[in-house]
Parts: sequence; structure tokens; C-alpha cells
Amino acid sequence: MLFEGTWFEIDRLMMVRLIMTAALLVFFAVAMGRAKIVPRGVQNLAEYLLDFVRVQIAEEILGKEQAKRFLPLLMTIFFMVLSQNLSSIIPFLNISANARIGAPLVLAVVAYIAFNYAGIKKFGFFRFVKSSVVVPQVPPVLHILLIPIEFVSTFILRPFTLTVRLMANMLAGHIMLVLFFSATQFFFFGSAEGWMRPFGAGSLLVGFAFTLFEMLVIFLQAYIFVLLTAVYIDLALHAEEH
Repeated sequence: MLFEGTWFEIDRLMMVRLIMTAALLVFFAVAMGRAKIVPRGVQNLAEYLLDFVRVQIAEEILGKEQAKRFLPLLMTIFFMVLSQNLSSIIPFLNISANARIGAPLVLAVVAYIAFNYAGIKKFGFFRFVKSSVVVPQVPPVLHILLIPIEFVSTFILRPFTLTVRLMANMLAGHIMLVLFFSATQFFFFGSAEGWMRPFGAGSLLVGFAFTLFEMLVIFLQAYIFVLLTAVYIDLALHAEEH
């Protein structure tokens, strides 16, 4: 642990975050440093991911006009979540930087600020809050029940669910990989009885299969986090229409 006992203390997980952030910067520096009209290799991958966020998330949810406003934010969140998740399958790192609540919470707060900013800027604070919590065309007596539910759902549960969904999925994946490969270590090189050795091959194969599944989860979690952020922004921009 670096700088232990100071404000700048860096533990293993924080080191992973710094390494993956640096890797993300290097990735884009290499991909876009000498960009060509016909992309190849790393540039092709980078442009594919950029277009995916722009077309399949931003423009699909927000429309082209609003997508231009929020695209930098959505891009940043997507690549931060994706890069920090990738560390879970990189040897010697072996854990997602999003497996602890700090990073997911920060990203959720950024998303929370973004969709509230979008709604408040368009409607004003009180009009936005009213439009978000008051369901139109329902009997007045039901507002006693619906307003608290809508308030909790919109302004409390959204950042909470964004945080917990990302953290829980990446933490669960890390735990499963640790269990499978720890079992492999035990059966092959630990104090397991000789007749138990074949179980090591089974745990190794399952661990490898789960690693492939974790690669899918890594991408899906980045996609879902940004998709929900875009959806919340769009709901805020159309608060009076719900």
C-alpha cells in the first residue's frame, strides 16, 4: 500500500483504477493519434465502440439533437465503466475496479446530476420536480400514495440502483472466478488427495468458461449503465409527458 496513513493512500484497488485509466488513455492515444480515413486495427475498434455509443445509445434514446449535448458525458461513462471492468479478467489485476462501491457511486452521482440538470434547465426546478412526481389524469386521492412513490423512484432509487447493479455484478463475477481458480490451485498443487486431482481439470474448464461469460458481463454492464443514464436524461427532458 502506497502512502499509507496519508490522505493520498493508494491500496490495491485504487492502483487498479489508476492503471486502467492510464491504459484507457494510451488506447485512445494509439488509436486516434494517427487516425486514417480507412481505419484499421486499434483505430477500427475504437471507432466501432464510439459509433456504438453514439448511434445505438445516444441517438437511439435521445434523438440526434439532444445526443450531441450529452454524447461526451455518455462516452466518458461508457469507457470508464468498460475499462474499469476489464481489469477483472486481466492477469495480476484480477478484480474489477467497480467491485467496490466508490467508483460506481461516483458514476451514478454524475448520471444523477446530468438528468436532473437536463430537466431543471428545461423546465425550472419546481416545474421539473412537480412534473416528475405528479402523475396526470389520476383521481386526486391517489396522489397521496403516488407522489411519495414517484419521488423515491425518481430521485432516490435511480442512483442507488445504478450503483448497486454495477458493483454487485462485478463483485459477484470476481468471487466466482476466485472460487473456481482457487479450487484449481487446491486440486492440482494443494493438499488434495490424489483421487481428487481430476476435479482440478473440471474447475479449470468451468473457470475458463466463466471467464468468457465475464467478458460478456463486462460489456453488458457498461452498456446498461450508459443506456439507463440516457433513458433517465430523456425522461427528464420529457417530464411533463409521462
